[in-house]
Amino acid sequence: KLSQWFLKITAYAEELLSALGSLDRWPDRVRLMQENWIGRSEGAHIRFQIEGRDDALEVYTTRPDTIFGASFCAIAANHPLAGELAKDNEMLNAFIKECNRMGTSEAAIEAAEKLGFNTGLSVKHTIDGMPSLPIYVANFVLMEYGTGAIFGCPAHDQRDLDFARKYGLPVIPVVAPKGVSAQDMMVDDVAFTEDGVAINSRFLDDLSVSEAKTKIIKHLEANHMGARAINYRLRDWGVSRQRYWGCPIPVIHCGDCGIVNVSESSLPVELPEDVDLSVAGNPLDAHPTWKHVDCPSCGKGAVRETDTFDTFFESSWYFARFSSPGNTDIGFSREAADYWLPVDQYIGGIEHAVLHLLYSRFFTRALQQCGYLGVSEPFAGLMTQGMVCHATYRDDRGWVFPTDVDQRGDSPVHIKTGKPVQIGRTEKMSKSKRNVVDPELIIQTYGADTARLFMLSDSPPDRDLDWTDSGIEGAWRYVNRLWRAVIQNAADLAAPDTKQPASFDAAADAAFRLCHKTISDVSGDLDRFHFNKAVARIRELTNALEALGNDDGALWVKRFSWETVTHLIGPMMPHLAEELWAGLGHDTLLAEQPWPEADLSLLVEDTVDVAIQVNGKLRGTATLPKNCDQATAEATALSIETVQAAIGGNDVRKLIYVPNRIINVVV
Repeated sequence: KLSQWFLKITAYAEELLSALGSLDRWPDRVRLMQENWIGRSEGAHIRFQIEGRDDALEVYTTRPDTIFGASFCAIAANHPLAGELAKDNEMLNAFIKECNRMGTSEAAIEAAEKLGFNTGLSVKHTIDGMPSLPIYVANFVLMEYGTGAIFGCPAHDQRDLDFARKYGLPVIPVVAPKGVSAQDMMVDDVAFTEDGVAINSRFLDDLSVSEAKTKIIKHLEANHMGARAINYRLRDWGVSRQRYWGCPIPVIHCGDCGIVNVSESSLPVELPEDVDLSVAGNPLDAHPTWKHVDCPSCGKGAVRETDTFDTFFESSWYFARFSSPGNTDIGFSREAADYWLPVDQYIGGIEHAVLHLLYSRFFTRALQQCGYLGVSEPFAGLMTQGMVCHATYRDDRGWVFPTDVDQRGDSPVHIKTGKPVQIGRTEKMSKSKRNVVDPELIIQTYGADTARLFMLSDSPPDRDLDWTDSGIEGAWRYVNRLWRAVIQNAADLAAPDTKQPASFDAAADAAFRLCHKTISDVSGDLDRFHFNKAVARIRELTNALEALGNDDGALWVKRFSWETVTHLIGPMMPHLAEELWAGLGHDTLLAEQPWPEADLSLLVEDTVDVAIQVNGKLRGTATLPKNCDQATAEATALSIETVQAAIGGNDVRKLIYVPNRIINVVV
């Protein structure tokens, strides 16, 4: 066993869980991952008296209602009772070692065959008249969850069922679907884990699962055999690392005083630079002088703690340090931290969901409790970006770089060897699989703006991006098209300071309105990280401007709109945007100009599409001025050919008009 330092994050488990509901600008999946990682469950602690001994085995279960179906108890390989029994049992000792080799992660346990070792001990059932339960050491029980001991109810837990079938243990159904009797309830190879009613459970019979849980817990508490309990999957955070490149843990071990904190005047503890990294084990522990110090309490010779902090320790509060970057006396001032925190927008990978992000939330709460911070959450908004992916390629010698593949023929081949190349699935770019693209080559060929445009336009930023040659080529074509549309026609546009005409023709007016709508939509898209939607809207406006004529009013609209496009692409393609801004006749920097504002009055549609019915059946639609009068509506409706055909020469008895919605011709 290794003595290590831990941070008591479990003391904040309920806080960290309940506060997830307030993080409404976090992705749902990150909040769900943290919720599952904290793993709150409600159940009961039950004490089973070990037969022939004075002690009891305490188990935790979320299904106390299935106690009548228990057929065994199982303990983890590293449970204290297992360790005690293994001292005098070589076979059990060997089994425990085998369990330890398998690993204790939930993934490893789930995939492994369910194995057990009968200890020869048994416990008395908590219900009078029920048979004793044998105690097994089992490889699927985690010491880190609950008490490290369970009772097994094979009929209603798949792992328990697999275990019971292997070792010939009874399978007793105690929950059945509504309407299924105890006699008809059978369990074969699949455990029944759905909701239902209690059967074969004496005083619990016919109760629902939730009712049975409540009643059995009251029974256990009344008889001093158990109690209601809340359990968390979350474990305390082990922060000790036996390596050189971490922050030293500021603790000193004294033979007389025990564990003593390094005095505040001696902080920070700095790592020695003359370490020998070739030695086995912890380099700090092997250093001849660094660890030897005087005890701050008694002055006698003592030894530094040679473990260093987990690097997540430092990354759990660096954002607070950013509020006081120039302060050399303290990590951060309360005043500065309260001004700047919480972080308005945090961007990071989904892989940090249950470590860095959870630890940072814990640290912030602990610092708040100690009076160093006034906030309880570190990050108000969170966006988790996706990965850049690429197709994979292999030949008979292994992975192949995309640049070494010729795909022009019917079958891809290696450019240098001419050998066939297989195209594999698209995966996250990685050096090991060589499905990487050299960013310098992309920038040399297409420019940074093109690369940025493609990455922003292809998919939402929180999803994976599939890098393709066709995608980057498409972005490059748009960059050139935009350049030509603005620079080659700049001289024909209205002069930069020309006043807005009093009116436009219909086409120019539509383009002008679309421009203001694009300003409004793109501004909202950028705020919501919908970059791909923003690019699509800018392209739509580009199409409309290219189709617009060149009369005087249109030239003014073009000038205004191309300048707007230049503004809107600025955050995505800053180099191109500055060139276009200069090409439009400006001698200022675009980056210094205010962001365009939409004229909200131009976002209101002047026309509406109205359904035209004849005797209640849809016969056409008409585009009418908004809130137009009855006479205009009638004339428009009756002029539509499909409506005339439906009337068929019959007399129109009346015409019902609901403004902006529907016209019904009754014949």
